[in-house]
Amino acid sequence: MPTVGQAAPDFELLNQDGKSVRLSDFHGRYVIIFAFPKANTMACNNQACSFRDVYPQIESQNAIVLGVSSDSVKALAAWKRRKRLQYDLLSDPDHQMLEAWDAWGFNLFIFKLPISATRSYWVIDEHGILVDQQIGVRPQESVDKALAAVEGLVNAG
Repeated sequence: MPTVGQAAPDFELLNQDGKSVRLSDFHGRYVIIFAFPKANTMACNNQACSFRDVYPQIESQNAIVLGVSSDSVKALAAWKRRKRLQYDLLSDPDHQMLEAWDAWGFNLFIFKLPISATRSYWVIDEHGILVDQQIGVRPQESVDKALAAVEGLVNAG
């Protein structure tokens, strides 16, 4: 599991277009990663669309957003189009990244759901250092906290 204050482990996943994306591709920018259980479900729509709605603010801070789940590339592509999301959605069907980042397991808020990605967020600075994270977070809270962390980094720098 990544630790705040240490280098975020690099990973490589396919985005919604089937193109390879590595965390290290974004060196020099702030990165917000959010994990979500399943594309096109109510809480995940709320989370993804909230990131969409504040994306201009995020971009103005030299930051990008990456969403990650175990959904297929095809499901993520359809969801991105349907919800008009400006950022990449990454497919982790074997949940290797999600497990390594400690975000795979039972849903913390709805116990009757099957094992899936745990709704979480991480903020990585322009040098690749993990500066903020929360595993098990409510949809809107993930957006608010991640945005506040990025704004805090920019204002401190």
